Amino acid sequence: MKNCLKLILISPLLWAMSCSSDDSKPKEVPNAKAIVLKSDFDSKMNTNNLFAINLFKTTVEKSNGNVLVSPLSVNMALSMTWNGADGTTKNEMQQMLGNEGYTPSQINEYSRSLSEALLTVDPTTELLIANSIWTAKDLPLEKSFIEVNQNNYNATVEEVDFSSPATLEKINTWCSEKTKGKIPKALDKVTSDTKFALINALYFKGKWRSKFDAKNTVDALFANADGKRPIVKMMIQESHFGYSDNENWRCLSLPYGNNAFSMVILLPNNEKKMSDLFPTLTADSWSTILDGLNNHKVVVRLPRFKGEYAYNMHEAILPAMGMKQAFDPRKANFSKMCNLAPLYISQVVHKTFVEVNEEGTEAAATTVVTGDVTAAGPESTIDFFVDQPFIYAIRENSTGTILFMGKVDNF
Repeated sequence: MKNCLKLILISPLLWAMSCSSDDSKPKEVPNAKAIVLKSDFDSKMNTNNLFAINLFKTTVEKSNGNVLVSPLSVNMALSMTWNGADGTTKNEMQQMLGNEGYTPSQINEYSRSLSEALLTVDPTTELLIANSIWTAKDLPLEKSFIEVNQNNYNATVEEVDFSSPATLEKINTWCSEKTKGKIPKALDKVTSDTKFALINALYFKGKWRSKFDAKNTVDALFANADGKRPIVKMMIQESHFGYSDNENWRCLSLPYGNNAFSMVILLPNNEKKMSDLFPTLTADSWSTILDGLNNHKVVVRLPRFKGEYAYNMHEAILPAMGMKQAFDPRKANFSKMCNLAPLYISQVVHKTFVEVNEEGTEAAATTVVTGDVTAAGPESTIDFFVDQPFIYAIRENSTGTILFMGKVDNF
C-alpha cells in the first residue's frame, strides 16, 4: 500500500494510548492443553484441512465479493449424509471429503472424537455444535443410518410432514436456537417432495486474549479490491502475537481465551495483490506459513467487520469439487439411507455470520442438506496494517481444525 495511506491513521496521542493500554496485556488465563486424538487420525486432520482450503477457494471462485464459509459445518453435514450413500455417489463424496483409506466406522469415530474435544478445549470460549435429522413420515429412513448418526454426531431425530408450512418454521427455529439467533432463517423452502433434511449448526463466540481498547479505535481508509477507499473503524493495539512471513504472505495469529482458538489473518506481502496470490494458497502453503509463526511484538490495526452470507452449494461449488452424482436424480445412490425409494440431494444450503470487534469474535453457520425422492537479536516491532483485502480463519490451534474461513475484499 502507498505510504500516504498509512501516515493518516493515528495521532501521537492515540499512538501512546494504544501502546500503554492495560487492556492490551494478555489475561492471566492458563494455556489450553493440546487436543490429542488417536494416532490413526493424524493424516485425517491434514485431509480435513485440505477439504477446508478447497471449499474456501472454490467458494471464492464461484462467488463475488466477501466470502465466509464454515468447513467444519459443511464437513459434518456431508459426513452424516455420506453414511447413507453407496456406489459411485459414496466414492465421490469420500474423495471430496478426504475420507479415502478410512472405514466408515473410523470416519465416524474421528468426527465424534474431534467434536467432543473442540467443545471442551476452552471453557472461556463458547462453542456449540449441533446436528439433526428430519425425516418424512411417509418415507422413514433406515434405522441403521439414523443410529450411526445419533451415536457419532449426537443427532436429534424428528419425523415431520414436509408438505406442512409448520415444518419449515420448526427447522428454522431449531437452527436459530442453535446459532443464538444469528441465522434465523437457514432454509427458504421445503416441499412435499422433500424426504429428509440433515443439518449441522455451529456457533462460536470467543473473546480476544489481548483485547482491543475501544478508545483507540479510529477512522481509517481501507483499499477495496474494487478500487474504492471507504472509511472503516480501525481497531489498534500493540502486544505480542504469533507472526510469520514469506515471499507471498504475511501472517498474524490473534488468540482467543486460553489460546486454544485463534484468528489467523493473511495479508499479501511485498506490494503483491490478493488476486495474484490467491491461486498460490494451498493446504501445503497454509501449513508452511502457520508452522513458521513465532512470538513477536506487533502493532496490529484491524478493521471491525460484520457480515452474513448464503450459498447454494449444490449449484456450482460442490460439483466443482467433484461431488456430482449425489445431485443427479437418475444416478444418485443413497440406498443405505433409505431403500424404499431412490433419493438424491436437492439442496445443500450453507449460511454463515461473523462479527469482529474490540471484544472478540462471534460467528455462526448452518449447513442444511435436503433430499428428494428420485529470529534472534534485539526485538523489533512489526506493523501489521490490515488496510487491504485479507483472508481470515478461525481455527483450533493444536489440531489445525478450521471452523470458519473467509475473505474480505470490500467494505
